Amino acid sequence: MIKLYKTFPYELLENRWPNVCAVDTELQEYVKPILIDVQTRGDEALLEYTERFDNVKLNPDEINISKEKIKNSYSKVSSKQIKALEESKRRLKLVESRRMELLSFDITVESVQIQNTVRPLARVGCYVPSGKARYPSSLLMNVVPAKVAGVNEVIVCTPPGRNGEVDPLTLVAADICGVEKIFNVGGAQAIGAMAYGTMSIPRVDKVVGPGNRYVTAAKSLVSNSVAIDKPAGPSEILILADSTADPYLIALDMISQAEHGQGGLSGLVTPDGQLASRVIQNLSNLNDRVPKSSVVKEVLNTGGFIFNCNDVNEAVEFTNRYAPEHLEIMTENPERVAESINTAGMILLGSYTPVSATDYCMGANHVLPTGGYGKISSGITVLDFLKPISVVKSSKDGLMKAAGYVKTLAEAEGLPNHSLAVEGRFNS
Repeated sequence: MIKLYKTFPYELLENRWPNVCAVDTELQEYVKPILIDVQTRGDEALLEYTERFDNVKLNPDEINISKEKIKNSYSKVSSKQIKALEESKRRLKLVESRRMELLSFDITVESVQIQNTVRPLARVGCYVPSGKARYPSSLLMNVVPAKVAGVNEVIVCTPPGRNGEVDPLTLVAADICGVEKIFNVGGAQAIGAMAYGTMSIPRVDKVVGPGNRYVTAAKSLVSNSVAIDKPAGPSEILILADSTADPYLIALDMISQAEHGQGGLSGLVTPDGQLASRVIQNLSNLNDRVPKSSVVKEVLNTGGFIFNCNDVNEAVEFTNRYAPEHLEIMTENPERVAESINTAGMILLGSYTPVSATDYCMGANHVLPTGGYGKISSGITVLDFLKPISVVKSSKDGLMKAAGYVKTLAEAEGLPNHSLAVEGRFNS
C-alpha cells in the first residue's frame, strides 16, 4: 500500500524542482489556441468554450454574476458556514495586517532620508476552481491578502456547475471578502480573459489562485502579459517525527491530505523503525473506515511513502531536499528541529497543529509552493500584491557627502554626465 524506504530515497527527489519543471510543453500547445481565441474574440469565445468544456450554455449577460444572485446565495448556505468563513477571514486579516505594518520604515543615511513604503497593485484576478469539490477557503486565502494590501479591485473567475450556477458558498465567500465582480467562467479561457480583458471581464495586473493542469499551463503562457503566482500542484504533506510522536495522529494527517485526490503526496520521515511500522498499521486499519476511502487508498498507493532514516539529521537533510508544501514536525523538541528547515512551504509544530486546521482557520495562508518549489518561493501573502517603493530626500550636505563617490563610479562606468548632474548643484 505505501512505499517504505530504509536507504535515502533519491527517486523521490527526481520528480521535484529543479529536476522537473512545472511547464508541460505539449499541454501548452493545446492551451495556446484557446488563449489566442479569447484574446481575439473575447466574450464570444468564452461562451463557446464554456459550452464545450463545462457543458453549460450561458447567455452573454450570465458571464457576470448579478448582485441579486450573490445576495440569494446566502439563503442556500448555513449560518455555521458563514460564521466559519468570517472567522477564517478575521484571522487571516490579523496576520496579514501585521505583516503590512512591518513593511514600512524610515532611515537616515548620512543626511539622506529614505522612506521604504509600499503601494498596491490596481486590479487582481483570482481563479477559484470547482468540479469534484468546492474551494471557498482558497478564495479567502487569495483575496484577503489582496484586500489588506489595498488592491482597489479584486475580481474572481470560477467555473459554472452543471446547472450553470456557481457554488453558493463560493459566492458568499467572495461577498464576505469584498470581491468587486464574480464571473461565471473557468478553465484556460478564464485565465485568458483576465490576462487580456474582454467586454465583460476586465484585464488585471496579476492572476492568482490554483487550478487544474490546463489552468496552470494557461497561467504560464500569459505570464509575459500579466503577473502570476507560482504553479500550484496536488497537495503535499511530509511529517518529520521521532519516537515521541503518536502514530495514530500521523496516520490521520497523512489520510487528510490524501483525500485531496489524484497526484497528492503523503510522507513520513522518521529515525524510529517501530514508529514507521505502527503508522503503517494505523493506515491499514483506518483505510476502509474513513470517508472517501477509495480516493485515500489510491493516493497512498501512488504517492504515500515512509523513509526510515538513520537519525534526525538525515531526516532534516531529506526534508530540505524534498521541500514539502506542508511539513509537520512531531518530535521531542520541534522548535529546535524547525531551525534547520529552510525549504518547506509551511512548518507546523507539535501534535496540535495539523495541516487540516491551517487549511481553513488558523490565520496562516494555505496557498503554498508544491513540487519542490519551496526551495525558491513561499506561500501567498500581502507581499504578492504590493510594490515596494523608496522615497528619497537628500539635504545639500547629504549630496555633498555622496558626490565624490558618485563621481568615481560614474567615471568608472563611462557615464560622466551622471557626475556633472551632481556637481552642477554646487557650481552654480
